[in-house]
Amino acid sequence: MNKYKPLPRKFYLRDTVTVSKELLGKVIVRTAGSKIITARITETEAYIGEHDPASHSYKKITERNKVMYDKGGLVYVYFIYGNYNCFNIVTGKKGEGNAVLIRAAEPQEGTEAMKKFRGKIKNIHELTNGPAKLCMALNIDRKLYGEDASKNGSVFISEPLKNEKFEIVTTKRIGITEGRDFPYRFFIKDNPFVTKHKFNREKIYN
Repeated sequence: MNKYKPLPRKFYLRDTVTVSKELLGKVIVRTAGSKIITARITETEAYIGEHDPASHSYKKITERNKVMYDKGGLVYVYFIYGNYNCFNIVTGKKGEGNAVLIRAAEPQEGTEAMKKFRGKIKNIHELTNGPAKLCMALNIDRKLYGEDASKNGSVFISEPLKNEKFEIVTTKRIGITEGRDFPYRFFIKDNPFVTKHKFNREKIYN
C-alpha cells in the first residue's frame, strides 16, 4: 500500500504564488509499477500568464501550453533546448493559464534508481538540483503531460511523512530574461539541493 496520498485539487485551485511557496517541503511521488521514487521539493517558481511575459501562457493559448488553461492540479511538462524536460503543476481555475515550475528537490526514496536515470554525477547534490536534472532523475517526460496530480497515478505530490521546519527565501527568477524582475522564485533556506546560483547577487525579498 502506498503510504503517500496526493494533495487534493483544492490545494492547487488557489493563487499561484501561494501554491508555489506551499509546495516547498512537499514530496514528489513517482511510481513505476511497484517501484516508488520520492523527492522533497526545495525550490519552485511561479508563472502567471495574465501579466507575466516569462510564462508560456502569456496572452495566448497554444498546443504546447493548453494544459495550463485547464484546472489546477494537472501536470505540465515541456521540452527545452532540444534535450531536457521541465516539470510543472497547473494552478488556479480553468481558463487562467498559471503554473508552478518545480525547480529542484531533495532525494528521499529510490536514490539508486534516480542515479541510473540521471547518469554520472559529481556528487549527490547534483542529482536533482535543477529542473532538467530533476526530470531526468525522476524519469519525468512529456508522456506525463496532462496527468492529474490530484489522483494516485504515475506522478503526484504528497504531504511529507514527517514535517520539518524551514525558512523560505524569495528572489527573482533565474535563467530567464523577460519577466525576470518578478519575485516569484522560492527555495528552502540553506538546503544544498537547490539550483546552483550566486545568491549573493540576487536581492532577497524576505
